[in-house]
Amino acid sequence: MPDALTTTPESDPTLLYRYRDAMYAADMLIVGLHIDLFTRLASQPSTLEAICATFDIAPRPADVMLTLFSAMSLVERTGDRYETTRTAREHLVKGSPWYLGPYYPRLEDRPVAGDLLKVLRTGKPANWGTHQATQDWHKAMEREDFAAFFTAAMDCRGIYLSQSVARAVDLRRHRHLLDIAGGSGIYACALAAHYPDLRATVLEKSPVDRIAAAAIAKRGFSDRVSVVASDMLAAPLPDVADVHLFSNVLHDWDVPVVTDLLNKSFAALPSGGLVVIHDAFLDATKTGPLHVAEYSVLLMHASEGRCYSTAEMEEYLNAAGFVEARYREGATARGIMTARKAGG
Repeated sequence: MPDALTTTPESDPTLLYRYRDAMYAADMLIVGLHIDLFTRLASQPSTLEAICATFDIAPRPADVMLTLFSAMSLVERTGDRYETTRTAREHLVKGSPWYLGPYYPRLEDRPVAGDLLKVLRTGKPANWGTHQATQDWHKAMEREDFAAFFTAAMDCRGIYLSQSVARAVDLRRHRHLLDIAGGSGIYACALAAHYPDLRATVLEKSPVDRIAAAAIAKRGFSDRVSVVASDMLAAPLPDVADVHLFSNVLHDWDVPVVTDLLNKSFAALPSGGLVVIHDAFLDATKTGPLHVAEYSVLLMHASEGRCYSTAEMEEYLNAAGFVEARYREGATARGIMTARKAGG
């Protein structure tokens, strides 16, 4: 089992990740046509704040929508104002002889598009997978059945992605890693497999803590990877480690929670400690990559978060007190940002 965490497939699965990550992006374009965003911006370029006021939408999902349309080359930003590109003016603005609005499905014919509009209006995540009887993702994770399903999904993704993290960071001088909201423990196990002297602790809420312990035991890492039950949102982080890992965690939360978690990490790490953020990052200008902008729509739908740019995350790290923020490319449009707590 440990060998599976140190070997990679001969084929590249990037497109398979993208098909899944981009599922909801086309539905966001349907929403943009439904509210007639492009016609409005063609006649009146506007700031994010003005767009929110005009269409009665919330800032977080509006940011995700505009980032997607920027990455699609349908809008562009000059200063703080968004305007349409030539492609959008010719094909997505009412009155153009080449207007394609009627070619797209109606909002009422696409449940996900309807959900996205609700998220835009309220700023709150939709029910999981558009099922009205299902809670949003964060609440649903408190149920044993959903937690097992979701953790297994993230585990199979992590078998491949975790190795890019292990290659991107040098943990030879570190002794203990805290994998915060670490799910099945796949990243903790992979890093332990690559660094034989490293021990790790996975921090998870119930019932995921029990799922993680079983998965770690099945992989044969129970002697080096332990599990602690805690709520990262409600309690301080334990001061057991000199490395903190947030892998695909911060994108589930809005800015106040992201900054709070980074503050907690800074408080718990010793001087010289390292924070590692593995996530899908937008570029500093938030104009791409398209793959990440598409994925951000899925996150906006199901969670309270979105994808952050490298510039945004560096700002949050610096505000928490970290220094030497650095970005590295990872696998399948993911990346790794690291920063240190000064001293040591």
